[in-house]
Amino acid sequence: MVEHTVKAFENEISQLRGLIAEMGGLAEVAIRDAISALINRDDDKARVIVANDAKLDALEAEVDRLAVRIIALRAPMADDLREVIAALKISGVIERIGDYAKNIAKRVTRFERTGQIEPLTLIPTMAEIAQSMVRDVLNAYGSRDAQLAVEVIHRDEKVDNFYNSIFRNLVAHMMENPATISDAAQLLFVARNLERIGDHATNVAEMVYFAATGDYCTERDRPDEITEEDK
Repeated sequence: MVEHTVKAFENEISQLRGLIAEMGGLAEVAIRDAISALINRDDDKARVIVANDAKLDALEAEVDRLAVRIIALRAPMADDLREVIAALKISGVIERIGDYAKNIAKRVTRFERTGQIEPLTLIPTMAEIAQSMVRDVLNAYGSRDAQLAVEVIHRDEKVDNFYNSIFRNLVAHMMENPATISDAAQLLFVARNLERIGDHATNVAEMVYFAATGDYCTERDRPDEITEEDK
């Protein structure tokens, strides 16, 4: 009976991890496709991204149900409890990342097509960094890799720097080209959503770090490396 219970618990934890991985994969694809739709002015692809966001919502609800079931029936402790709580929090953050990708896709249909805006060339690189943060933080979660989580946290500064650069360029562009103000404003919202994706990936990384080490990794005190005592 004990062996059966342990096996059932392990299966439920594996299922929980699988759901989080599936959510992360959908969010990562949504970011990639939203930027592709933006660059190519593909309204149809943008609408598909918006519609597909419901899948992330459904998966988040499934994670919530499973996590509550595990806590209620298995009464996990220590490492196991940290992992379940982390999964609960991470699913909510990934759902928000999906919302930001959806918001980017919604902007695609609002462009007036007044021509190419030079700062637009910076958006794909910024998106690639944000997307890689989401991918790597989910890998860190799956392998409980605290060091990779810390690397993701440090990478957020690059996203912030891109946002600041894009913001300055777009403001200058709007002043020099008043006819493009509407499209430039949409790009500002896109850049802001990407910056928020980076912030949320950082939040997940901090949760992964806590689940793996039992210690909090705050913004003011983020370690550069993991010591043996942290493992």
